[in-house]
Amino acid sequence: MRRIAKPTAALAAVAMIALAGCGSGRDDSSASGTGSSGDSGAAAEGFEQGSLIGVALPAKTSENWVLAGDLFSQGLQEAGFEGDVQYAAASGTVADQQGQISSMVTKGAKVIVIGAADGGQLTTQVEQAKAAGATVIAYDRLILNTEGVDYYVAYDNFNVGELQGQALLEGMKAQKPEGPWTIELFSGSPDDANSQVFFDGAMSVLQPAIDAGDVVVGSGQTEIEQTATQGWKPENAQSRMDSLLTSTYGDKELDGVLSPNDTLARAIITSVKGAGKPIPVVTGQDSEVESVKSIVAGEQYSTINKDTRALVEQTVSMVTALSTGEEPEVNDTESYDNGVKTVPAYLLPPLIVTKDNVVEAYANDPNLAPLTKG
Repeated sequence: MRRIAKPTAALAAVAMIALAGCGSGRDDSSASGTGSSGDSGAAAEGFEQGSLIGVALPAKTSENWVLAGDLFSQGLQEAGFEGDVQYAAASGTVADQQGQISSMVTKGAKVIVIGAADGGQLTTQVEQAKAAGATVIAYDRLILNTEGVDYYVAYDNFNVGELQGQALLEGMKAQKPEGPWTIELFSGSPDDANSQVFFDGAMSVLQPAIDAGDVVVGSGQTEIEQTATQGWKPENAQSRMDSLLTSTYGDKELDGVLSPNDTLARAIITSVKGAGKPIPVVTGQDSEVESVKSIVAGEQYSTINKDTRALVEQTVSMVTALSTGEEPEVNDTESYDNGVKTVPAYLLPPLIVTKDNVVEAYANDPNLAPLTKG
């Protein structure tokens, strides 16, 4: 059975908080079914059109967060609600988001959608929201260690990691048909619960190849506390890649790098170029404009298409259902254990994108389709 595991001691030591990770995976039958969440604790009486809906997002560290804010403002207004969309400060300080959520509660928000700046440090604010009668929806990042979160809406993040691992292996084999292949591993920020899920998904694919000797991690750094990128900051990833190239790859060939997102992927590629070395196979996610251009140009090998439009649309649909007193649709009621409860989830399917399918993948995206024409 695939399941979300309890936090690991090693990651907790790095993050200084408990992170929820994904263990051996999820039960596919539960992920594909649909239905209500059962006893979610969400308010069932509904609320009026025009009610305040709070949306608390992290810092604008990537294009998808900027787009999400714009889409929430527009989508909630079109659905007949008053949206209060807030971002944590550029520093991503969780205290900013804590204050914003408390303010939304004070203003009487009926639903608070939270893209957590730090999913392990919002317990007080989430429980404050619940005490005030608000419904809490975790958006994209799971909120940890509280009964107060009612729903989780996200792309299937374990599958994102699996797809990244598969892309890395396939890309390296295409460039060099015979192994062994030498790689390096990067993971996301330790204060983001998704970082563990992405990493576990990727390692579920890569670890068997490592165990078989087909893949070698050149630096030997295979634990998430060794591979983490604090704050998802590209300068941190570039600095670590610089150090790895100096310490490990003087005369050794680097075949691939597992990068958890596009921003870090481009930083890693910048480091490799600066060292005058051939660009290895580098993965990513988020379909950022510069990374789509890079894929078309043959530099970054892959990204993951997680259409923010679809994710926001699904979240607004959940808000609309709640306003009528209905239970929002979910399709996974078993996987997302936040350390205290299993949170009912609606998961959307991610799509791997390489140069081979980039035109098809973005054919219906008005912003990205023009970039794929060469």
